[in-house]
Amino acid sequence: MSVKPILTEPNKLLRQISKPVENVGDEERRLMDDMLDTMYAAPGIGLAAIQIGVPKRIIVMDISRDEEKKEPRYFVNPVIKNKNNETSKYEEGCLSVPDQFAEIERPNECDVEYLDYNGKKQLLKADGLLATCIQHEIDHLEGVLFIDYLSKLKKSMIIKKLSKIKLNRIIV
Repeated sequence: MSVKPILTEPNKLLRQISKPVENVGDEERRLMDDMLDTMYAAPGIGLAAIQIGVPKRIIVMDISRDEEKKEPRYFVNPVIKNKNNETSKYEEGCLSVPDQFAEIERPNECDVEYLDYNGKKQLLKADGLLATCIQHEIDHLEGVLFIDYLSKLKKSMIIKKLSKIKLNRIIV
């Protein structure tokens, strides 16, 4: 297991639509383990495979607040089957949009169908932060970032900031 570099906006790969996984095997489990290590190291609560440059429909997350008791979740080929009409707002951030946050409104409940770590089909009824996180990460699989929900002006200001940050970095 290893920590992988996380792609940041603006990066064309982040706008790519991820491909479905045909079979959950050792390679996919290794990828999910690496993704989890990467997410914890960042630190974050969710990560899509595309964020580490792998265009597969895989996400991992852990919304537990307790450092001692981790509760990782793995979603392969997740599909939202149902969304509630009621919404809630959370201040969202993203490992691919570092140090930027915005209040985003999303359905407060959703049902998601997916394959688990072992390739077994699951259905999860999610609400609150879990529902928000699932929707945020599934957006990544479609090439959508949370900043895409913002006004054109706010979005372009954030992208401009991120572009400047990259110009000042020296990687040896």
